[in-house]
Amino acid sequence: MSRILYSFLFIFISSCGLWADNPKISGLVHTYSIVARDSLTGEMGVAVQSHWFSVGSLVSWAEAGVGAIATQSFVNPAFGPEGLTLLKNGHSAGEVLKILIGKDDGESVRQLAIVDAQGNVAVHTGDKCIPEAGHQTGKGYSVQANMMLNNSVWPAMADAFESSDGTLAERLLSALEAAQTDGGDIRGCQSASLLVVKAENTGKVWEDRLVDLRIEDHPEPLVELKRLLRVHQAYEYMNAGDLAIEHNDIAGALKAYSTAERMFPENLEMKYWHAVSLVNIGQIEESLPLFQAVFDGDSNWRILTERLPSVGLLQVDPAQLQSILSEQER
Repeated sequence: MSRILYSFLFIFISSCGLWADNPKISGLVHTYSIVARDSLTGEMGVAVQSHWFSVGSLVSWAEAGVGAIATQSFVNPAFGPEGLTLLKNGHSAGEVLKILIGKDDGESVRQLAIVDAQGNVAVHTGDKCIPEAGHQTGKGYSVQANMMLNNSVWPAMADAFESSDGTLAERLLSALEAAQTDGGDIRGCQSASLLVVKAENTGKVWEDRLVDLRIEDHPEPLVELKRLLRVHQAYEYMNAGDLAIEHNDIAGALKAYSTAERMFPENLEMKYWHAVSLVNIGQIEESLPLFQAVFDGDSNWRILTERLPSVGLLQVDPAQLQSILSEQER
């Protein structure tokens, strides 16, 4: 935090009589966010945008089978892990909110929103949050904002979320975009994040987090977040193609690979591993145009191709390998 902002924070909190009792006050994360549960899939998520560096590292918290939390304004980051623990111990969203806010002398400058695995929603906006500030709830979701240009931001987010289609991640992003279109943070924008978790907890965090994207510092964080979400989705199709290959579903694999490449056509690696998979299922001729496009884009892929047969990742004889490598020369 800069010296000027730190001084401002100290003066403001001290004037409220809060500083001595609130060592958890971390920063001025004034922002807009949404927490939500998808009623069809049970997935839960939180999305946020702010004119503050790395907003997702403080505001966004979620755990599969448990819930999603956004803690902002004069942020208390402890609300995230403490809130998730309380949810895991059987408390509802409303009960968790009451516990966390009830023991916090800084509640007047806090904004906190919670959705639990049953779709219960609870939200608090302190009366000293910097205007324009407020929140709105609906079935399985809450939108909240502070230090906005105008007080129509959070209703615009609610409308966008309710009227949007697609995955939960796409709908959360739609809500953020609506906020920005309606004026957004009065200071502008800097960072954003999108976090979506599964309905059920498998104990494997790397599988339970379906989407975990952050834009730490960018002139147009939502534009970049939307781009990364599309890249993420393209790689999900690549993974689906690999899985289909494992199950000898050739048609399914080719469809998944082709979809990924259409979503991210400039990505050479997607074309490359698609080509390798074709070779390994005996479709060498079909792989050659893909290899040529990749080799033309970056000759280092040709060097990598020479190394794959020795570790069993490219199943070819010497003549077939030479046929593939010669694609660069055509």
